Amino acid sequence: MEKLVSLCKRKGFIFQSSAIYGGINGCWDFGPLGVELKRNLKEHWWYTFVLSRDDMVGLDASIIMHPDVWVASGHVEEFHDILVDCKSCKKRFRQDHLETDRCPECGGELSEPRAFNSMLRTKMGVSDDTAVETYLRPETCQSIFVDFKDICSSTRVKIPFGIAQIGKSFRNEVNPRNFIFRSREFEQMEIEFFCREEEEAVWFERWRNDIWSWYLSLGLREDKLRWYEHPKETLAHYSKRTTDVEYEFPFGWGELQGLANRGIYDLTQHSKHSGKDLSFFDAGTNERYYPTVIEPSAGADRTTLAVLCDAYAEDVVKDEARVYLRLDPKLAPIKAAVLPLVKKDGLAEIAEALEKKLRLLFTTYYDHAGAIGRRYRRMDEVGTPYCICVDHQTKEDETVTVRERDSMEQVRMPVSELGTYILQRVSIRPIA
Repeated sequence: MEKLVSLCKRKGFIFQSSAIYGGINGCWDFGPLGVELKRNLKEHWWYTFVLSRDDMVGLDASIIMHPDVWVASGHVEEFHDILVDCKSCKKRFRQDHLETDRCPECGGELSEPRAFNSMLRTKMGVSDDTAVETYLRPETCQSIFVDFKDICSSTRVKIPFGIAQIGKSFRNEVNPRNFIFRSREFEQMEIEFFCREEEEAVWFERWRNDIWSWYLSLGLREDKLRWYEHPKETLAHYSKRTTDVEYEFPFGWGELQGLANRGIYDLTQHSKHSGKDLSFFDAGTNERYYPTVIEPSAGADRTTLAVLCDAYAEDVVKDEARVYLRLDPKLAPIKAAVLPLVKKDGLAEIAEALEKKLRLLFTTYYDHAGAIGRRYRRMDEVGTPYCICVDHQTKEDETVTVRERDSMEQVRMPVSELGTYILQRVSIRPIA
């Protein structure tokens, strides 16, 4: 993890937020390469689970909602962590993260447990005396339930169907840790899938299979993934069943995505508290009922971290150590780098023109500084799958050398075929 965190900062993937002021714990900034990596990940998720299906629609709801939403959802009453304080070193811990009844830092005696609500509070209003207290949302799903009636009437969807959303959530984590794995501000990729109660078990298994296939499509090693089934006694107040996809990080197994059967809890709760009927009318059967909700909820930041951990590799090439990221090409921040063999003899001008042309198809990078071998290594380190070398032969026959990152194999091809060749290998959507 230390090597990966260092690489992320050095190469512009992830920085600590507000670092010049000493940083703020549990908050992170995605730099030029990190934002591209996470954007590619989210686009692949959206293409797989929304655009490729005929039973899904999307939503992008506001982060701040009416405070009564969180009363109805149970978060005000139920969304608590049980905390203990060390009487010696004064550090605070979540009780469910402790393995003994002593402080893990100094071995001191711990205080009596107490409840602590994990939602971050904020105020809305032009002055302090009239401002209304509410919360930054701790999850994205409640807006889907609140907007359920409007979505159904505006899109004329039929059950079974799902509503997907990617967005920021906030939790007042007591001990943010393990880089971006557990933070106070994070991004979720979430679906609420509505179906008949008698079909809930079938849809749960379908989503289980689809989720597993998606993680494998990211290039994650299957032996690093597993399912964890939550015992009934530990289920959240809304859940009938929950199982998690976990990844084996360098610090241990950690959750990437939860798959929950939320039953009819949320729609009935919001109907009760708002006074608005959120049941579904099925015109085909002339029935009105509350559908069961199957919820696949993934962490974009955690999945990005898993992708980086899985991709990090070291080897030795010609007696020289090489660090590289084996990123799946469709996720790589830079798809191809265009490198002139040397800066002189007009090769730099040809390479620059080629890079600008390819930039219209996918993300590119141009570099002429240093020996060509060093430039290859720099691109390997940030996970660029293809490097295109413009040399003296390019001037003669308009061909270039394309080098593949992992195998380091090189092929010669015409410039006219270059865009299609790379696009077929790096696009999130299949290219014929």
